[in-house]
Amino acid sequence: MGKTIVEKILAKATGQTSVKVGDVVEPLVDVAMSHENGALVINQFLEVYKGTELEPKVWDPSKIAIIFDHRVPAESAKTATNQKKIREFVSAQGITKFHDIRGDQGGICHQILPENGYIRPGYIVVGTDSHTTSHGALGAFSFGIGATEMASVWTLGTVLNVEVPGTIKVIVTGELPKFVSPKDIILNLIGKLSAQGANFKVIEFHGNTIRKMSTSGRLVLCNMAVEAGATSGIVPPDEETVRYLREEAGVKDKLDMIVPDADAIYEQVVEIDASKLTPQIACPHTVDNVKAIDKVSGVKVNQIVIGSCTNGRIDDIEIAASILKGKKVAEGTRMLIFPASWKIYKEAMTRGYLMDLINAGAMIMNPGCGCCLGVHQGALGDKEVSLSTTNRNFKGRQGNPNSDVYLCSPAVAAASAITGEITDPRIGVN
Repeated sequence: MGKTIVEKILAKATGQTSVKVGDVVEPLVDVAMSHENGALVINQFLEVYKGTELEPKVWDPSKIAIIFDHRVPAESAKTATNQKKIREFVSAQGITKFHDIRGDQGGICHQILPENGYIRPGYIVVGTDSHTTSHGALGAFSFGIGATEMASVWTLGTVLNVEVPGTIKVIVTGELPKFVSPKDIILNLIGKLSAQGANFKVIEFHGNTIRKMSTSGRLVLCNMAVEAGATSGIVPPDEETVRYLREEAGVKDKLDMIVPDADAIYEQVVEIDASKLTPQIACPHTVDNVKAIDKVSGVKVNQIVIGSCTNGRIDDIEIAASILKGKKVAEGTRMLIFPASWKIYKEAMTRGYLMDLINAGAMIMNPGCGCCLGVHQGALGDKEVSLSTTNRNFKGRQGNPNSDVYLCSPAVAAASAITGEITDPRIGVN
């Protein structure tokens, strides 16, 4: 019987010849990632050693990555103190994959891991963040866990009691029309499946559209797989995976190109014809409340947000700059741009994209999660509307439960910035 890619990865990570859906396993971890919530993980980790004479020591400091991104720079004394605590722990434990608040190494965790070559095909990757699903874009089985589970990983190097998940196969074929992007594919899929449609399942992406898609686009798909309830999203590794890791991430090691069998057993198969897609909008207050753009065009927008671990890469900024170059953000509309990493920020600056956006009236923010969360950047006022390329639109997601958040692609966001209302870029852009 054929195996899915996740069944193969879990078999390898547990030293077994094969595993099947429903088996409970304890896979070895290749990368364990935390951000500022690493302070909570540290507390849980130290509890393991409380009352013993043992020196607290992580199982393998080379496999732990900690990235400051949710509250950068620190917005409060509490946050700053937690960050200080993490710095001291990282130094004491010899953790080298640490990305502090620096312009030469910082950014959003789900961008930092791939662009630094920390992710490889066939890896088991866990993170104390739900969008850890992102890293399936490079053929890894990557999923979110809680702080207590992470403390266990830091101690033992394994994830306890992982049930082998079933897999949904998504086949995407056809050429994407102009101004229709991977963001529209995943929003359309979430609308089809619902927010619970992939609960405790893996979404495995296939089809010629995926094969032609850049790693940046694949990261969008896997990042938002969790919004359909999925444990993880994953793209079987191929030539594009190798190209990205070799040329962009600088990986020289041998790659383990684990792929699913042709006769693998799937719990569901979903087919999407990309050539028939239109720009998609997730309407308040759930990500699966997805509508074609013609159903919501004309909704007045107070704030436009482009960035995040979903759509803050160079191609996202490029499309926004190309639409806005020589134009102006509408009066009464704010536009915030936050690249996913400082590497992307500097590349966008070198190419002139940031100047085009600034001249149009946009504000360029530092890389980080602030605008996505509204914790200390980009909070909305009562009854304001945000149109955002981020991944969630729950009540209060951008800092105010009395506001509305719509989700879209960078092309839709840029076109809408010019008009001050939700606008179809196929119609509203010359």
